[in-house]
Amino acid sequence: MKLLLDENLPHQLRQELPGHDAYTVAFMGWAGVENGALLTLAALSDFDALLTKDTKLQYQQNLTNLPIAVIVLRAASNDIDDLRPLIPTVLRALTSDLPKTVTHIA
Repeated sequence: MKLLLDENLPHQLRQELPGHDAYTVAFMGWAGVENGALLTLAALSDFDALLTKDTKLQYQQNLTNLPIAVIVLRAASNDIDDLRPLIPTVLRALTSDLPKTVTHIA
């Protein structure tokens, strides 16, 4: 899967997602782009899912019109050591055919 890591996630998370093509928002040149526009850009660039720590995204977007899947990571912080325990669940979720909805992983 082609994954986009939101700018609120650490760059080193890319290395924790074997078997997937993970890119950061910064690498794509999309830093500062608002969520709605970011989801549209990601879909137009053939991303399958956005990984984020933004728990408010589901309240800011019309979930019936999401162009790609969104995975919200719920951890104590965005430090890689706080996110690592979530990786096995993220990888399992990515093996399924993700719908264009928001999935929370805690």
